[in-house]
Amino acid sequence: MADRLFTKILVPVDFSPCSEEAFRIALAFAKSYQAEVLLLHVVDTKSLDALNRLGLAPASEAAKQKKQLHHVARLNARQLLAWDDTKGVAVRRLLADGAPFEEIARTARVEGVDLVVMGSYGGALGGVDKIFFVSTAEKVVRTAGCPVLTVPMPIKRGKVRVAKSS
Repeated sequence: MADRLFTKILVPVDFSPCSEEAFRIALAFAKSYQAEVLLLHVVDTKSLDALNRLGLAPASEAAKQKKQLHHVARLNARQLLAWDDTKGVAVRRLLADGAPFEEIARTARVEGVDLVVMGSYGGALGGVDKIFFVSTAEKVVRTAGCPVLTVPMPIKRGKVRVAKSS
């Protein structure tokens, strides 16, 4: 199997449109190279701990919060796996807790990943979420130990309107 460029592709997702586009592209690569896709979601427990320390989320509820975040992640992953594009592709779901970039890089090394395909930003499209995820993508590029393809927001497909000139 030395002729296959990619055999294992890691796709970290936060279930934003940008990470969904990354998943779509990873599936296309996987079909071309008969590669396995690892679909990873990282529950950012460091941010959750910080919110608890600031009193914005009660510390007594931490275990319940984490359990709820895992449940939502599994439901969202199930929706991605129901896409028609997944047919014929071996996809394995992974769920991790910690700092996203650390867990993404760790998973890439431990699993012997050949390529990471991830959104260039996630969550909400503006403000703090965008800044943090861009930072995550940059850190993954520097630490993953394999090629990283960052995917921008998908272009809205649909009708193209042509402006009329007078």
